[in-house]
Amino acid sequence: MTAQCPKATRLGYTLPRRVPLLEVAKSIVLILSALFPIVNPIGGSPVFFALTNEYPVSARRALARRVATNSFVLLIASFLVGTHILDFFGISIPVVQVGGGLIVISNGWAMLKRKEDHDRDGDVQKKVNLQDIFRNAFYPLTLPLTVGPGSISVAITLGANEPHHLGPNLLAILSAVIGSALVALSIYLCYGFADRLAAVIGESGMGIILRLSSFLLVCIGVQILWNGVKGLLRSLPVIAS
Repeated sequence: MTAQCPKATRLGYTLPRRVPLLEVAKSIVLILSALFPIVNPIGGSPVFFALTNEYPVSARRALARRVATNSFVLLIASFLVGTHILDFFGISIPVVQVGGGLIVISNGWAMLKRKEDHDRDGDVQKKVNLQDIFRNAFYPLTLPLTVGPGSISVAITLGANEPHHLGPNLLAILSAVIGSALVALSIYLCYGFADRLAAVIGESGMGIILRLSSFLLVCIGVQILWNGVKGLLRSLPVIAS
């Protein structure tokens, strides 16, 4: 009995090694299963390629790397400090969904009405300035086309539900970093090699996928907007008759 007391005392302050690793693995799977379908880098790769098809391959992959980095930072920031920022400005998640939904609808509609330009000269690709390319890296390529209000609201919700004690909180941060890094890696692979997908599908196939993706983007924006509107309607005070 006396030999087991120190071990029990130690377990009161530090968790066994297997338990934190298991919890981190569960949290990573949760983050991936929640964020990957919403970010959807596979579905976004035709849209990314359509917006960057005049760029050379090296510039497109550099831009994809920048978008992936921006997405990682945005997801981590939403996970760690998103709730604090919203509380500081007095903004609720439904308001974020309404504003973000309107932006997604606007971008999706613009891409749906965008005409294909077949008159691009190959010399234009050689004169592309990387600084000009990176101006669009955050908006609209990262926000809202890749990490939109849906992804941000999910990351904020996941972060708000995590424990705030030092030990478990460090494990939650580690899980968020690894999960967000895996999502960012998938974004880079899907966006950076979008030209390979276009070569397999063909120009007409990419055009069809682009139109479908644009229409789905509008639908997603409407759904995000409606979710925010429903949340705002629920927050209204009920007037007793």
